[in-house]
Amino acid sequence: MTNKLKQFAEQLAEAETTRIGMDPLTSVDLDLTEKNAYYIQLENINKKINQGQKIVGKKIGLTSLAMQNLLGVDEPDYGHLLDSMVMENGGRISMEQVLQPKVEAEIAFILKKELRGPNVTTLDVLQATEYVVPALEIVDSRIKDWKIKLADTVADNASSGFYVLGGKPTRPQDIDLELIGMIFTKNGELVNTGVGAAALGNPATCVAWLANKLSEFDIPLRAGEVILSGALSAAEPARAGDSFTARFAHIGQVNVHF
Repeated sequence: MTNKLKQFAEQLAEAETTRIGMDPLTSVDLDLTEKNAYYIQLENINKKINQGQKIVGKKIGLTSLAMQNLLGVDEPDYGHLLDSMVMENGGRISMEQVLQPKVEAEIAFILKKELRGPNVTTLDVLQATEYVVPALEIVDSRIKDWKIKLADTVADNASSGFYVLGGKPTRPQDIDLELIGMIFTKNGELVNTGVGAAALGNPATCVAWLANKLSEFDIPLRAGEVILSGALSAAEPARAGDSFTARFAHIGQVNVHF
């Protein structure tokens, strides 16, 4: 890993600690590649592991065509979930813990078997999943004003912040993941609706993509991990006093407060 990449990792870590946003990495290095951005991400993740944190899962971002078009990419990205990111259902997040948070509603997969790419299929994902539940992801960016390109968000652990699981554990075979509907409210008012097919046609397809993408770095999806499969609608900005609830057909609801 080059000194420049290590410096970028240090700057992102400092921005997270101080909660002061930084300029985009891509404004400093116009040639920063996606692969080098993942190495920056892994540098900071490994530092946190060495400090005692634990990887509990992965998150998938940029699963909608709208977001891919916005950043000029043709595939999703991913980040790591750490035990420090877990927030209980109905919990409260202090604005002192975040920089510029937004909230997304999605479906979480909890795995019972390891998935190791390449060549993982959607069917493999369904067979390896113990259950799915509703989830809220609190995305955050250490880049000022969310002025990100693909390499910026990848290096910044796919703009991860916190996540919340709720609802009732349900076997994926007992529901239609493509057709499952979602209602997303902010302070009791409807702000978005979504459907499972909004995530690459099927949330399980997103998880298969992730398993295959991670094979490039020889990283598997492990039994017991939580996989956030991607937002089913646009992210909503969060401010102090806001409450968010996502209600999913058949699998229940999840909520968080600020």
